[in-house]
Amino acid sequence: MRATDTQPLRRFLTLALGTLRPPAGAWRIAVAFVYGVICHLTFAAAVLAMMSAMFFGMSESFGTAPGFWAVGANAALIVQFPLAHSLLLSPRGNRALAKLAPRAFAQSLSTTTYAIIASMQLLALFTLWTPSGIIWWQANGAAFTLICFCYGLSWLMLIWASYDAGAEVQSGALGWMSLAQNIKPVFPDMPTAGLFSLMRQPIYVSFALTTWFVPVWTPDQLCLAVALTTYCLLAPRLKEKRFARRYGAQFVDYKRDVPYAIPRILRKKT
Repeated sequence: MRATDTQPLRRFLTLALGTLRPPAGAWRIAVAFVYGVICHLTFAAAVLAMMSAMFFGMSESFGTAPGFWAVGANAALIVQFPLAHSLLLSPRGNRALAKLAPRAFAQSLSTTTYAIIASMQLLALFTLWTPSGIIWWQANGAAFTLICFCYGLSWLMLIWASYDAGAEVQSGALGWMSLAQNIKPVFPDMPTAGLFSLMRQPIYVSFALTTWFVPVWTPDQLCLAVALTTYCLLAPRLKEKRFARRYGAQFVDYKRDVPYAIPRILRKKT
């Protein structure tokens, strides 16, 4: 395993500290900070909603769709996240994102607006879900402790993978922080260290794992886990096509050496 280095942290701190003394431009700075506040508040709310809702197996939420309508409403909530999450990465999706910010700043703010939309989608999914009221199994004693440990570990893995990939991109900070400093957003290089040296898609894998290591199991949680895991296994194929076009031979070599989602624990000696 190629160890995680401090470069992502240093890059993020440099970008963040630069916002403390931005060049003149009151309107630009105001827009940047407003988008930044909205982005990080919705991001935090979405993560907290997801963590708490799945901890209880999606058995507690604010959705109130009656009877059979609840099935359709919940299905729509599941589908809207992967569908829009992927479409917004397409050229047409990029044009749609550009309409969500002042025209002069839309290009710089694209990663921030993308993060805002994704956070709002997750927030809707985990707060508007209508629980079935059925609980199949609830962990107790040692099983509860073990599952909670694994649940926390899967979230730590997600945070670690997001750090390796570039926290400024994953959190949406790259856009508004760059705009505040009136500089062009600079994306980090293709991640290959840390968890990315074990598998090519650690963010998607850890995201999927959070849906399975829960102490309460309901039909709601099972449907959610199956749907999101399927998305996490299939959607990165599109991401890898973009990486192949962007990085060329570098990605081809990386793809040859590093497995897609399941790490090679035992490697053959050469």
